[in-house]
Amino acid sequence: MDLEGCTFSVSPALAVRSSVGVEVWACEKTNLQYQYKSFLPKEETRNCRSLSFSSNGRYFAYSNGNEIKVFQTLDWKIRCTLHRPKAFYLRFSPLGKYLCTWELYAVTKEKPEGSSNMFVYELNSGSLVFDIVQKNQTDWEPSWSSGESLFAIVVGGEALFYDISEDSKNFKHTSRKIGGSRGAVVSLSPGAYPPWVAVNTPGTKGGPSMCKLFKYPALSQNQAIACKSFFQADRVDLLWNNRGSGILLLTSTDVDKSGASYYGNQALHFMAIRGDTCSVPLSKEGPVHCVKWSPKATEFVVVYGFMPSKAALYNLKCDVIFDFGEGPRNSVYFNDFGNLLALAGFGNLPGNVEIWDIKKKEKLTNIKCPDTTYFEWNPNGAYFVAATTAPRLRIGNGFKIYHYTGALVHETIWPQGQELLGVEWQKYADNTFSEPIISKVKLEGIKSSLPEASKKAYTPPHLRMLKEGKDPDQFIPRPQVKSTHTSTPDPLGYDRFGIIIYFSRYLLLHRKSSLTQKETSQR
Repeated sequence: MDLEGCTFSVSPALAVRSSVGVEVWACEKTNLQYQYKSFLPKEETRNCRSLSFSSNGRYFAYSNGNEIKVFQTLDWKIRCTLHRPKAFYLRFSPLGKYLCTWELYAVTKEKPEGSSNMFVYELNSGSLVFDIVQKNQTDWEPSWSSGESLFAIVVGGEALFYDISEDSKNFKHTSRKIGGSRGAVVSLSPGAYPPWVAVNTPGTKGGPSMCKLFKYPALSQNQAIACKSFFQADRVDLLWNNRGSGILLLTSTDVDKSGASYYGNQALHFMAIRGDTCSVPLSKEGPVHCVKWSPKATEFVVVYGFMPSKAALYNLKCDVIFDFGEGPRNSVYFNDFGNLLALAGFGNLPGNVEIWDIKKKEKLTNIKCPDTTYFEWNPNGAYFVAATTAPRLRIGNGFKIYHYTGALVHETIWPQGQELLGVEWQKYADNTFSEPIISKVKLEGIKSSLPEASKKAYTPPHLRMLKEGKDPDQFIPRPQVKSTHTSTPDPLGYDRFGIIIYFSRYLLLHRKSSLTQKETSQR
């Protein structure tokens, strides 16, 4: 099957993690039929917890329960192996020079104070250059500047900065510090060096949480460029745009005290490096389901409100420039060029995926991807993968690849008895692909091997019988009771509910008899 994919000079590999091992799949440039190739990495293991490509696609790493293997994707040969049998998460630095690993924090008899569980390795030498205790599983990742010359991490509520522009040995000494409190979060902006620094400090004793912007290395409290305070924030997600010119603050509480939502309260704020701050206006009550910056860095999309939720496109002034309307959505995904947008409803929603042309502000297609637990655009910007993975769903695992026009171009159904745990596209450096030209002409695809769900509305059995002219009462099962006194009716009464009525009346008479005896004895 010839596809538009043949126009791309590079076909990204697809890493697959399952309950029986790790594989890297590839396809020919003339089609998108992904399968394992003999020259690609493959290992049978039931203990792979994580895999990752570097952001430029030069390296691929995975853990197997004994060690971490790092491959260079140019020839798929092993670059180095790292002895970390308990590795839980793997993350590459922006340029792929370093690999960060995290494992569960543990206390032993030999080390009752605990030991380091977050590590940074230099891949050229395979040597450990930094380690520290990071108990929190959610915010364990350090923050890097785009050129990897600055490294920042929060330890014990204090933000630590390491200037490693000259030598990785500088990991041993901090260049700057910012005091704070437990639960603080630090984030370095992408883009030019020196970066902007966002530091969020949670509120204490009823006080507000506060996020401040600094220009590194001016990190004194009186040198803040912008400051935004807010209440009701148990957690704050810091979301920079690609240029590092603006940051969104998604605040949330664990519990909604009003009882209107199971998911707590959410609010969205914006801060610009010019010093401007504002709250993003939302026209419908309810939770903020998802927020994503466009790769063009000049606009962002918010999905919010009680179902059916609303979706809107905002500019850097936080003005709504387009309203996508309401629908069953809770997720949003831009392709790498920002010209295509997927609005989707996964989880407890039916799996509708809308593809929008952002430039023309029009919907291209609507696809059904039920039971999707993972969604990712292909780096070429024209295709995406929708996967059903464990442990979210343990049956019906597999993945499908679609063209943005809605054509299904590849399908893999996972064998019974095995579980698909994750898939991930190989990343590529900027300018590897050119922006796809959007067309409304639907690509010719393949037909799914899975049966389609019935589109008929559910009708209860008794209504179906009434439509067919039948009496539902005739089909209610009746008890078969054998009695020698066929001509004499039962003194307790017997109707179609049979045994149930008989015993309920028996218990009622027995209770009345007991009460009568009790009253007589009291007299």
